[in-house]
Amino acid sequence: MPEECILLAHGDGGALTHRLVQEIFLRHFDHPALRDLTDAALLRLPEGRLAMTTDTFVVKPLFFPGGDIGKLAVAGTVNDLAVSGARPLYLTAAFILEEGFPLADLEQVVASLARTASEAGVAVVAGDTKVVERGCGDGVYINTAGVGVVAAGRDLGYHRIMPGDAILVNGTVGDHGLAILSKRAGIEFDTPVESDCATLNGLTEMLLERFPESVRFMRDPTRGGVATTLNEVAQSTGLDIILEEQDLPVREEVQGAAELLGLDPLYLANEGKVLIVAASEAVEAILAVLREHPLGRNAAAIGRVEVGTGVGQGRVFLRTPLGGHRILDMLAGDPLPRIC
Repeated sequence: MPEECILLAHGDGGALTHRLVQEIFLRHFDHPALRDLTDAALLRLPEGRLAMTTDTFVVKPLFFPGGDIGKLAVAGTVNDLAVSGARPLYLTAAFILEEGFPLADLEQVVASLARTASEAGVAVVAGDTKVVERGCGDGVYINTAGVGVVAAGRDLGYHRIMPGDAILVNGTVGDHGLAILSKRAGIEFDTPVESDCATLNGLTEMLLERFPESVRFMRDPTRGGVATTLNEVAQSTGLDIILEEQDLPVREEVQGAAELLGLDPLYLANEGKVLIVAASEAVEAILAVLREHPLGRNAAAIGRVEVGTGVGQGRVFLRTPLGGHRILDMLAGDPLPRIC
């Protein structure tokens, strides 16, 4: 029996479109705001400031060690809200499907997206599908929007970062980028490398409840990795950031593979990591709490914020075990496109 695939007719708004929505999307994304299939979801929001983000996912391959494009779409959107201090509540999911894409693969992606959203405590409340001709897409792309609420009095931002603050990360860096590269290139390692793809809102909410004053700023180091994200912080504040090479949590297999391929783990993407700028006096307490959480077991303090030495612009330095320093610049040209 031939495999069922996406047809152009699945995107024409007719019978096949309705069948696709009913049999795949509504079955996995069941929610009161969706069931009537109106043109907009009417949502109840608690008091507080509204947070909203949007993202698009074109990762290649669609399925990779530790995740898939569906899981990634939820994690990427939820994490952008969570590191901004918001409690994620609702998502939208729009699917751009290529003619010929197997329906079984689509259902696997949709089921993964729904499962990840449920685990994160968020609901998919609106969506859309479009179909493009064979050869004009790459199976499936997903566009999302996320809505959350920031509790009254919660304040994170560049304006709160000051010299003496510490830089923390909740675990090993570079895992996602290397997992995508190895799968795409068909490279196998003695110890398999898996993506760190995960939703961080449970961890961030715990931190902000326990340390509302000590946590100054958070950011997820996705494309461009830790080095590029911290360059954005340095440039936005005019402060320097000093990373301690010996304190960076990098899996041995990731470090070895990156060296073999001429890559630096500090520039590889992450999809389950958060960089935290915190008051130095709270570092040990924050690390203790992070390490109690499944996504923070390998948490580490990796650097500090110092008065900027440049003229009007902060920089990022890596301090080696021998005491030398090298500048970590912003990533210029991604050696690994389509990692999210």
